[in-house]
Amino acid sequence: MPPLLTDPVALAGRTAPSRVVFGAHETNLGRGRALSDRHTAYYRRRAEGGAGVIVTETASVAPDDHPYAYAPLASACAPGWRRIAAACRPHGALVLAGLGHAGAQGSSAHSQHVLWAPSPVADVVSREMPAAMEKEQIDAVVAGFAAAAAAACEAGADGVEVDAGGYSLLRQFQSGLSNLREDAYGADRLLLTRRVLDAVRAAIGGDRVLALRMSCDELAPWAGTTPEQAAGQVRLLAPRADLLTVVRAGPMAPRALRPDAHTPPGFNLELCAAMRRAARGRALVSLQGSVVDPAQAQAALDAGAADLVEMVRAQIADARLVALVRAGEPGRIRPCVLCNQACQVRDDRNPPVSCVGDPRSGHEREDPDPEPDGSRPPAPAGRAVPGGGAGGPLGEVLVVGGGPAGLECARVLAGRGLRVRLVERTRRLGGMLRTAAALDPEEALRAGAPPGAPVAGRTRLGLLADWLESECQRLGVRLETGTEATAADLDAVLDGGGRAVLATGSRAAPLGADTGGVPVFDIAEAVARPGLLPAGGALLVHDPVGGPVGVAAAELFAARGREVRLATPDTVAGRLLAPTGDLADANGRLQRAGVVRELRCRLESAGGGRAVLRDVWTAARREVGCAAVVDCGPRLPEDALHLHRPDLPRCGDAVAPRTVLEAVLEGRRTALALAGAAGPATLPPPGAAAPIGTPETAGAAEGAPR
Repeated sequence: MPPLLTDPVALAGRTAPSRVVFGAHETNLGRGRALSDRHTAYYRRRAEGGAGVIVTETASVAPDDHPYAYAPLASACAPGWRRIAAACRPHGALVLAGLGHAGAQGSSAHSQHVLWAPSPVADVVSREMPAAMEKEQIDAVVAGFAAAAAAACEAGADGVEVDAGGYSLLRQFQSGLSNLREDAYGADRLLLTRRVLDAVRAAIGGDRVLALRMSCDELAPWAGTTPEQAAGQVRLLAPRADLLTVVRAGPMAPRALRPDAHTPPGFNLELCAAMRRAARGRALVSLQGSVVDPAQAQAALDAGAADLVEMVRAQIADARLVALVRAGEPGRIRPCVLCNQACQVRDDRNPPVSCVGDPRSGHEREDPDPEPDGSRPPAPAGRAVPGGGAGGPLGEVLVVGGGPAGLECARVLAGRGLRVRLVERTRRLGGMLRTAAALDPEEALRAGAPPGAPVAGRTRLGLLADWLESECQRLGVRLETGTEATAADLDAVLDGGGRAVLATGSRAAPLGADTGGVPVFDIAEAVARPGLLPAGGALLVHDPVGGPVGVAAAELFAARGREVRLATPDTVAGRLLAPTGDLADANGRLQRAGVVRELRCRLESAGGGRAVLRDVWTAARREVGCAAVVDCGPRLPEDALHLHRPDLPRCGDAVAPRTVLEAVLEGRRTALALAGAAGPATLPPPGAAAPIGTPETAGAAEGAPR
């Protein structure tokens, strides 16, 4: 009988309490190049939630390897490994120290040292030319892995994971894309990996876990490692490891390691199954690849495709994932929407890892847990009441607005034991999350998908709105939809001893161009009421922001058969998609959809079926066809109630245009301040949310939004 996801599993004589892995990933939580107390709190929370195996952030085994600003250095990590192991041990999770070397995919800007690689082949991303490693450097890397592994186990780790994945020197030696050597390391491209594994095993012994993270498809079949080649490599390497994590990525497809929601969840299932067959039971095999649904993870175990399942983003979104599955409440798991907006932190901003749905992730030390402590009786179940009244009982908290900020605020307040009523003027909760979820050209194709099929694309954003609404109902929040709160209603609540929060959302801003001759539609209106758009002619999607909304709108209308032009002042469409990894793919999708990208321009005027665009570099004017303008520019706060009662706290778009991350975070902070949970330094002034932090967090996250 196949094992359950929550079943224990033996590794090198040790027992993990579940088959869920919290794999190595960048966090930017370090102090310098050492693992910090923030790391400890971050990993402890996942161990408390039931993770079976936790792999710490990959540490460089050589000081001249410094791939990103807060990349750990193994020689500085022993105290951190010791704290993490001690924090996770009471919960049973096995802690493995991630060890690696980025090689040509490092950064000389941080290391101030030449990059080392198998051969002088420039990295396709940075374009930097590395130096070919000689025997001295190769031997030093092998020794570095062994010394780091010994130090990690001495510090209390249950073992180590050797990185031969998408961003690793070992992968570069294994690949024909980057290994052009004519010596023994070129004739046998696995030689360095075998040397490293043998040295690490000798350093840690047979009673510690030796895991290998390995890229088994570089998506470059002309020279890179293919699944067929990887199967042969696995047959040779599996006897040297206890656990193999199968990944797919390489220099030609780096984002394949961690794609966004446009790639269906569980995309590595068949690859993992093939590598498990190649391993022939000599090592357990872990599935990686956007597995965010416990049912999908269990299906992989049932099918014999894997022995364990790595669920990193899913446990960033909800650290209690395994515990909730054990409790028979998988429906309460906060969904991962695969947006990469807060958990993809390997970029030049150096933000700490977090989650749009759970802003506490990465900030466990500063941010108290809002869940009920169990000492209070459960609140009565809430429900949506169309057209409910706006009055309220004494001591009640009224939240005006049912977007992500208002829902999160209500959820946290109710979790703290307060009586909460939320009123929303529209008939459906979720606010702009619902608009974003509707901007998905694939939604119609998925309408006929079988029940339980993985949800991909922007539709996943709606899952977060569903979860927030469901949790508010569970915690007893009174949800009233189709209710317009007036100034008199607000006064009645406040005069009656209640309190209120304004999460009133946003409204369309003036376009700032002479468009008297053509209709102009705000993107929210265009999505909610598509019948208002003219039946024929070109749609001009006006995108002065350069973010995901403009790209999504252009894709949606093109999928509906419309002629679409996307106008942006930037040199590339969707500039702000770069941190999430979707920039190149988004432009490819636009190209294939037939969207004309009008770059480096601003909209000057429109009329008579034409629009005038002015080049932002040269000021040259050009005319394009335009039957209507769909505006994806910044919106303005809906501030009528704020102007009436400026002393009331606000959150989300009611303050300024916010991302989902910022809206949920501000809703949470506002609730914590109102409930009295935050200290004086964290209380936001009226209408704003002050950052929650400590002196330790200031250095790592300076200038970076949470």
